[in-house]
Amino acid sequence: MSLPSVTAVDVENVTFPPTINPPSSATAFFLAGAGVRGLQIQDNFVKFTAIGIYLQPNAVPLLSVKWNAKSAHELTESVEFFRDIVTGPFEKFMQVTMILPLTGQQYSEKVAENCVAIWKSLGIYTDAEAQAIDKFVTVFKDETFPPGSSILFTVSPSGSLLISFSKDGSIPEEASTVIDNKLLSEAVLESMIGKHGVSPAAKQSLATRLSELFKEGGVSESHN
Repeated sequence: MSLPSVTAVDVENVTFPPTINPPSSATAFFLAGAGVRGLQIQDNFVKFTAIGIYLQPNAVPLLSVKWNAKSAHELTESVEFFRDIVTGPFEKFMQVTMILPLTGQQYSEKVAENCVAIWKSLGIYTDAEAQAIDKFVTVFKDETFPPGSSILFTVSPSGSLLISFSKDGSIPEEASTVIDNKLLSEAVLESMIGKHGVSPAAKQSLATRLSELFKEGGVSESHN
């Protein structure tokens, strides 16, 4: 399937290219959206990371069937829309690039906390998820991420989370770690763009760019 025509996005001096070949993937993905992740600390909004979210090309027709009649604003406000991205039967790739330095422990513990909170709220936190979280935290334990370095995640519809690291902006050919846990793979993306996602800017970018792609090649009828 041909790649949608999209533009690059600059987020705080980090350029996310229009297309990317994720580690361990034979196909190119397109840039669906990007934005900053920060925290309000007293009077300042402190920007920690820039997040780029890439999707397999078949994501556009699959999502368009249900969402092509909605405006970008409606999509931005829709929890269900982002849930459909998280759970959709297509691969997703997330590039998290540091603006400020972080240790692997700082990053992984925060993500783990968000994932566990999501599962507990849904009543789906089991021993399998606890073990997957332990493995996730262990992968990051000895890592440090100076500004400009990246954490790379690929989410497979089969339920695998592929994790890689890049210190120089390049994309490794192979993923360094695979964790086979469907709920964890989805929760990592959910923690970014879900109901309580850490990057409202990335959510708005996704909604705006996908809305335009739906209009360009969307299906003619709405099933909503």
